[in-house]
Amino acid sequence: MNTEELEKLRFPIGKFRYPMRVSATDRPAYISEIEALPVRLEAEVAGLNVQQLDTPYRPEGWTLRQVVHHLADSHSHSYIRFKWALTENEPLIKAYDEKVWASLEDARTASVEISLQHLHGLHQRWVCLLRNISDEEWSKAFIHPETNKKVPLYVNLALYAWHCNHHLAHIANTKKQYGW
Repeated sequence: MNTEELEKLRFPIGKFRYPMRVSATDRPAYISEIEALPVRLEAEVAGLNVQQLDTPYRPEGWTLRQVVHHLADSHSHSYIRFKWALTENEPLIKAYDEKVWASLEDARTASVEISLQHLHGLHQRWVCLLRNISDEEWSKAFIHPETNKKVPLYVNLALYAWHCNHHLAHIANTKKQYGW
């Protein structure tokens, strides 16, 4: 497999593009993407057996099971980052090594149902929070320790809407590739 083919498997909807601004009219669409993830993800993995869930979406990539658990881990972090930015002045957030987290036993072997249930509740709370952020609060930010840069909440919103579709595409493309 050549580099271009691997990049397409790695970024099936393209790499995230950081917006300079997200307007009040843009936000509802991003929030809707986040709101829809649990139901869309549940539908995407419905009926997959253990062997299918343990299939990587690309060579040396995560299995579909790990992708589901990664979504729960990553979106939990993002929800907390929103709350920190809303309640503290540009907090330095805690980064985590997602590859190491995905290699832990729970991410490699636990039932995807656990993370699906978690995502349903988490996204209900997150969407409630997102829909009640004022226009002024969307410019609040946190500091990411790996880049030492401010991440405004409107950028994080766009990033996580993309993140939902990015990983859904990993699962959908794998199913299509294998004819499931």
